[in-house]
Amino acid sequence: MSRVTGKHLFVLSLLIATILMTVPLAGTAEAGNPRDYVGAVYTMTNDASGNEVIMYHRTAHGHLVPGGTFSTGGLGSGDGLGNQGALALSEGNRWLFVVNAGSDDVSVFRVKRDGLRLVDVQPSGGQRPISVTVDRDLLYVLNAGGAVSGVDTITGLDVGPDGTLSPLAGSTRTLSAGNTGPAQIAFSPNGRFLAVTEKATDLIDTWRVGRNGLPSDLVSNLSEGATPFGFAFGKRHQLFVSEAAGGAPDASSMSSYELERDGTLQVVNSAVPTTETAACWVVVTGDGRFAYTTNAGSGTVSGYRIAFDGTITLLDADGVTGSTGGGSGPIDMALSNNGRYLFTLNGGNNTIGAFKIRADGSLSPLPGADEIPPGANGLAAL
Repeated sequence: MSRVTGKHLFVLSLLIATILMTVPLAGTAEAGNPRDYVGAVYTMTNDASGNEVIMYHRTAHGHLVPGGTFSTGGLGSGDGLGNQGALALSEGNRWLFVVNAGSDDVSVFRVKRDGLRLVDVQPSGGQRPISVTVDRDLLYVLNAGGAVSGVDTITGLDVGPDGTLSPLAGSTRTLSAGNTGPAQIAFSPNGRFLAVTEKATDLIDTWRVGRNGLPSDLVSNLSEGATPFGFAFGKRHQLFVSEAAGGAPDASSMSSYELERDGTLQVVNSAVPTTETAACWVVVTGDGRFAYTTNAGSGTVSGYRIAFDGTITLLDADGVTGSTGGGSGPIDMALSNNGRYLFTLNGGNNTIGAFKIRADGSLSPLPGADEIPPGANGLAAL
């Protein structure tokens, strides 16, 4: 047997050290290696002195890594917007659109793997823009002008090949009244309809969108529950709407509808309780099997199973599919583009919560992000 000398041990230790340096320790590679970034999560500061988008890289395991901040070139409102959809990604995730409620305009960013590049800032066509939605080369903005002595409206803007925006003449429409407490605007999946929720009037507005991009006359539908807030479309013309019930304790619910060709909503399920408080924000998984709503007053997420016909049933009898923590005040949600992860913006403790969505719709908590600026608003993910 050959003798091992001190020199041999020194060489061997160097070899082991070299190997260890080239093999990442468990849990460290995805926290700092850009090759592991497969998506992103975005929110905005809504700062009245200068609005910014905050970016987080997303790893393949749903972990978030800070990715920087990017000025929108506009101003936030500095206060709560009572909204869903302040940020929206285009199909294919090429463009990110962001509202600037304090300067009455909309910013467009080019989405890049390593960050964002500001492309354009254009007037929103009204006052206090709070929500945006995009279908191909058409963007619509919901303006809550009634909150600032103006009028609540929707307005369309054309999206150019380079991401720049231009007003769509004749596209502005008023809501059912001057000040309705609007919350969200969204296109239907086929782009043929627009929908808006009005919290103060308990109405859900719809417009049919023509080939020229212009909306038809307003159709106002009475909500099944009080204070319709966030919503999301599912499969087969189905619409799922949260009902905050004016913030009454444990009184929130969700209703499901079928959108008809004339813009009317046919009720499928009426006000199915979450058993929680202040259900406001809604997402539906890409496969159309599950809907989730955040309960801002309870610090929880309620999940629903969606049947083929749009019927909804709670995943958990107590209405708690996930918890964001006491006092967390979850105020928005977003799904990753692969449908595997759910993120919540928690205004009560200034964090972003993260969950893995299991095959049965249950949620498993993951590490999120801390130190989100107070007053942050909106959430988008890819």
